[in-house]
Amino acid sequence: MDYGTLRGVITIVVMVTFVGIFAWAYSSSRKKQFDDAANLVFSDEEINTVSNGSGDKK
Repeated sequence: MDYGTLRGVITIVVMVTFVGIFAWAYSSSRKKQFDDAANLVFSDEEINTVSNGSGDKK
């Protein structure tokens, strides 16, 4: 197997991977999950991530 053949095989593998990710991202069965994830920024629930022992001294 020479260098040109290896480059061709790698190109095909990358192209098939890209098409697979594209199909997964734009499939209608994933639309609701992606819409829910996109709207998490606007949720009213506040997440408390500050702990009492955070090291901040006042």
